Amino acid sequence: MKMKEITELSTDELLTKRRDLRQESLHLRLQQQSGQLEQPSRLRLLRRDIARLETVLSHRAKQTAKK
Repeated sequence: MKMKEITELSTDELLTKRRDLRQESLHLRLQQQSGQLEQPSRLRLLRRDIARLETVLSHRAKQTAKK
């Protein structure tokens, strides 16, 4: 997911997207532990997407606090 796409989302959509990505990450980690994970690189991409979402959310929270 690109940063431009993330910044265009509303805060509620970002929170929903973060929850969904964390859920998917959990399922992929479970698959990895059981040896059934077909795309190990997907875990890395999910971690990065979650970090991007967290960055935008924290930036918005700081902007709201300043007002």
